[in-house]
Amino acid sequence: MSEQRVLCEIDERGIATITLNRPHKHNAFDDVMIGELIDHLQNLATNLQVRALIISATGKSFSAGADLAWMQRMAEYDHDANIADAQQLAKLMRLLDAFNRPTLALVNGAAFGGAIGLMACCDSVIAVDNAQFCLSEVRIGLIPAVISPFVANKLGHSWGRHLMTSAAVFDAQQGLQIGLIHQLVTAEALASAGQAWVEQTLNNSPQAVAHIKALLRQFDNQTPLAKNNLANTEAATTKAIADIRVGKAGQAGLQAFLNKHPAPWQQPKKEQ
Repeated sequence: MSEQRVLCEIDERGIATITLNRPHKHNAFDDVMIGELIDHLQNLATNLQVRALIISATGKSFSAGADLAWMQRMAEYDHDANIADAQQLAKLMRLLDAFNRPTLALVNGAAFGGAIGLMACCDSVIAVDNAQFCLSEVRIGLIPAVISPFVANKLGHSWGRHLMTSAAVFDAQQGLQIGLIHQLVTAEALASAGQAWVEQTLNNSPQAVAHIKALLRQFDNQTPLAKNNLANTEAATTKAIADIRVGKAGQAGLQAFLNKHPAPWQQPKKEQ
């Protein structure tokens, strides 16, 4: 039986929960998981019974970002195949960002790379207070291209620029301060905090929520995520990640990472 990378259920109240379900891989993304997430989001978006959506995860991590085996496959693909692959990730982010019901990321642990994109696309984020986060792509010669407009839209240009160029690891408290996270709780309190969000959400008008989300998107008419800019944004970001994946630096960084040796640009570790 093949692994079910994503679980999806709707309870009697109309609360849909999509759960990343690769705990042994720290819920790392691959093309199969991305495809499953897209299918679930498309189905839920047309289901009139759905009142709200929660994105959660099994295990100790929310998501470690890209799966190593997937990255290795993509390193061997040509430019066109890399663009097609990146377009799927772009579609996933767009569907979640535009979902017209309230959305919550219930973050149970570390989130790296594309997982921060998922958080940025949700209306609300509740995270455990000991989680760590990182946009780590530049360490291995890649870039967080496809998620970059969503992250920058959530954090603002200054913090987005800092985190995407530095690959700095930051903690949950800093995530709260910069606006990525809206509430911090202990691991033991995460489920109850999610239920409190559900109870609050169910007191709100679904029509009003859908309208305010649509209105807020109109206000963003100068951002890359605006409807009149989105096609150009996706074309630019998917081309950017395809270019660097098949380029010399990206290939060198990926091979170094996969083979567990330093990339050409990395400084040797100092002896203790």
